[in-house]
Amino acid sequence: MTQKTIYLIRHGETDYNRRGVVQGSGVDSDLNDMGRAQAQAFFQAYQHVPFSKIYISGLKRTYQTAEPFIELGLPYEKLTGLNEISWGVMEGRAPGNLDNEYYRGLIEAWESGNTAQSTEGGESPEQVVIRQKEAMNTILSHPNEDVILVTMHGRAMRILLCWITNQPLSKMDYFEHSNLCLYKLHYDYDSAIFTIELTNDTAHLLSLAMA
Repeated sequence: MTQKTIYLIRHGETDYNRRGVVQGSGVDSDLNDMGRAQAQAFFQAYQHVPFSKIYISGLKRTYQTAEPFIELGLPYEKLTGLNEISWGVMEGRAPGNLDNEYYRGLIEAWESGNTAQSTEGGESPEQVVIRQKEAMNTILSHPNEDVILVTMHGRAMRILLCWITNQPLSKMDYFEHSNLCLYKLHYDYDSAIFTIELTNDTAHLLSLAMA
């Protein structure tokens, strides 16, 4: 029985995260000092795991999150299909009453099942699934990579976790996330079923809270 273990993490904190500004796939921001500390804390907790390969999105905040592992010489591959959703006109905008109302209306539409709706100039969850499936097919096409690290983004993770567990996309907010959280997944090649072992785990960040 062939299995793949996937350590799926969200990138570390950026200044946009801290300020509540929408990033999306069109904003290629760097990790801030806290984000780099989170990346180092995750590395300290999981450097013993024998990762075969690392997969990152096309945005540098995912590379910077995985960088301590990459510096060990571990192979990595950039898949733009793992990018964050494009929030279109909302990207890079500071929160305000009108923006919050627009965002709330969009989330409510998705929760009601209208997951084909997108922001102006952006992507819908259903469009994100199409590119994610291509990226996941690439990842799964290497069964010899039995333990891998995948670094992604918050909304994109929610979308991914929905469809790989056969949940409707309207349930995506069921999957909570925070910066540098971990979802540990197993994929069984015989049954083609994903199972989730750890959900939104941040135990590795306790050292930062105690510092």
